[in-house]
Amino acid sequence: MHNHVNGRNVEITDAIKAYVKEKVGRVAGHYDQIQSIDTVLSVIKNPSVADAHVAEVTCKVNGETIHVSEKAESMYASIDLVADKLERQVKKYKEKNLKSKGGGESIRTTAIIEEETTEEEE
Repeated sequence: MHNHVNGRNVEITDAIKAYVKEKVGRVAGHYDQIQSIDTVLSVIKNPSVADAHVAEVTCKVNGETIHVSEKAESMYASIDLVADKLERQVKKYKEKNLKSKGGGESIRTTAIIEEETTEEEE
């Protein structure tokens, strides 16, 4: 999985890059079919705009694209918000994708159910 971090009107420091890769990289633990994650961090330089820090994430999954964007007063807050939103979207996509294939049955879930029933019988 490729995880790219770019900046628009802002210099991306090593600390911000590490923070983005940590927060957005958590999504890969939920679904193993993610091919790439592109993050664009930008700052709106207009002083009248309250939520000037914008984080946008584009996640490529099995030929489809999930795009998420969030604004906040600080860059770290916008990264937190976009990471949570992306996590919800990927879980939703995964459940929808697994449900459409095989009628909602999965090897993972049926194996766990079978193990639980055999343990209870003993």
